Amino acid sequence: MSQINPYFSQIPQSYLFSEIAHRVAKHAAARPDQKIIRMGIGDVTRPLCAPVIQALEKASRDQGEAVSFHGYGPEQGYPFLRQAIQNYYRSLGAEVDAEDIFISDGAKSDLANLPELFSLDCPALITDPVYPVYRDSNLMVGRRVEYLDAVRENQFLPLPDSSQKAGIIYLCSPANPTGAAYTRQQLQQWVDYALEQDAVILYDAAYEAFIQEDLPRSIYTIPGAEKCAIEICSLSKTAGFTGMRCGYTVVPRALVREGHSLHDMWLRRQSTKMNGVAYPIQRAAEAVFSPEGLAACRENIALYQSNAACMARTLDQLGIWYCGGKNSPYVWMECPGGMGSWEFFDKLLDATGVVGTPGEGFGKNGEGYFRLSAFAAPDQVQLAMELLRNWLTKGD
Repeated sequence: MSQINPYFSQIPQSYLFSEIAHRVAKHAAARPDQKIIRMGIGDVTRPLCAPVIQALEKASRDQGEAVSFHGYGPEQGYPFLRQAIQNYYRSLGAEVDAEDIFISDGAKSDLANLPELFSLDCPALITDPVYPVYRDSNLMVGRRVEYLDAVRENQFLPLPDSSQKAGIIYLCSPANPTGAAYTRQQLQQWVDYALEQDAVILYDAAYEAFIQEDLPRSIYTIPGAEKCAIEICSLSKTAGFTGMRCGYTVVPRALVREGHSLHDMWLRRQSTKMNGVAYPIQRAAEAVFSPEGLAACRENIALYQSNAACMARTLDQLGIWYCGGKNSPYVWMECPGGMGSWEFFDKLLDATGVVGTPGEGFGKNGEGYFRLSAFAAPDQVQLAMELLRNWLTKGD
């Protein structure tokens, strides 16, 4: 007789963004006359840049010719892409060996799958609020999850507690959902803590390209990180690959636990459970890291940064507390009037048609907060901010 996994009962019945989509669909059916402005899910709206499209087209034609056809590729990814990523890391001030880079279909799956390298007796330490995948993927296999409070009093950037034991540590900087970003000194504290605890940091750098201030864009710019950290990154936000699916994870060979190389373990896991990312997608990703590709991607990122600045200005004018918006495409605002997260979601949607993300969906410390995404078109962001301002100032 088959038996179901009992741990699924420990996670929310519906994934956060599925619940949002359900509520928006129900509202749209009831109010077909109202325009919906989507600033909730972090999906990009700018098209792929020209160098990426050119590479994608050429690679697709390669697949139509016998002499240039590619079948199964290397499990770690093609050397041409890994070399391009190594060079990119060097531009960030981080030395990463190309042999330590693994190409994936995006950050989400690797963040959920990397804990397979560790015993279920090894607890996961995550901040709260947090990207739901960190929490849910561990709970659904029966791993104990411990939480570290990210609150307004610590600028939503909690630091390690030496009295707290840890095995796997999830960090995201700039953070999703809050947009807060760690300084070098703060990340050094986390690296030192992980080394003392013999723990491993899973470092989500999906939003590093949005950093504008003098802040670390890779944990490998921090001394000692190569012995305690795995870095996961994605081209979804950097280059608009949400529909293309390509990212990369760095597992240094210097990262050894109990005599075992985590690099070799991850290679064994990937070669068993994944056949790699499509050749045309990897060629398109290679183009992202060309001088022309990086310049074109920077133009799109600048547009999203301008959207975030527009949101920040509006909240400043309204006297609403927030963080993020400068080094991140997300603005994390306090719900006005003491409203709860879902209460504000429903009222904002009803009054303005603007869709955001209730902070409660990211954890208990997200209650009373709300996330707005900067990935909409500029005219839509400006309209959304005008509608928000009019609604809150008129009290309608």
